Amino acid sequence: MNDKRFDPARIAKLDNPERRKNLPPEQLLDLLGLTGSEDILDVGAGGGYFTFPAAARTSGTVYALDAQSQMLEYLKSRMEEQKSGHIEMIQGEAEQIPMEDAKMDAVICSMVLHEVDPPEQGLREIQRVLKKGGRALCIEWERLETESGPPQNHRISSAEMVETLENMGFRVLSRQAWTEAFYSVVFEK
Repeated sequence: MNDKRFDPARIAKLDNPERRKNLPPEQLLDLLGLTGSEDILDVGAGGGYFTFPAAARTSGTVYALDAQSQMLEYLKSRMEEQKSGHIEMIQGEAEQIPMEDAKMDAVICSMVLHEVDPPEQGLREIQRVLKKGGRALCIEWERLETESGPPQNHRISSAEMVETLENMGFRVLSRQAWTEAFYSVVFEK
C-alpha cells in the first residue's frame, strides 16, 4: 500500500458529525451545478461520503472508485442498507482510472490528490475521463500544520492547486476555504 494512502481501519473518521459540519457534502455538491442527469465519478469514494448524496441528485450513474477493496466492501454494505440504486463500484487507482475517455459529466475528488504521486497524474486522469465542459470538485488539505490529517509535506496548497489546474488547461470556477485546514476548488474541462 502507498504510504500516503488512508488506512481503511480508520474509516469511521471519514463520516462523523465534526467532518459533516466542516465539509457539508450537500453544500459542496451544490458547487458543481448539477442538473439531475449527470454521470458522476467519485474518486476515492471511501465509505460513500459523497457517493450517496451525489446519487440522490442524479438519475445518471454514480461510479464509486476506490483503490482499497476494504473501502469498497464497506461501501457495498452501506449500499445494501440504504437500498441505493444507480451506484457502480470500481476498484482502481486515481493515477490510472479504469474508465474510457470523456465518459463523465462530473468528478468528485475529496482528500485524494495529496495521496497521489505526483498529484498531476491524478488530475490528468480526471481530465481524460471528463467530457468537454464537464466539471470537477476537488477538496483538499491546505498546506499548514493541523492536529490531524496527512503530513504537511503531502498537502497541496490551494494556490498551488489553482496554478496546476490552470497550467493543465482547466478553467477554475471557484476556490473556497471551508475551514483553516480544508478548501474546495471547482474546475471545468
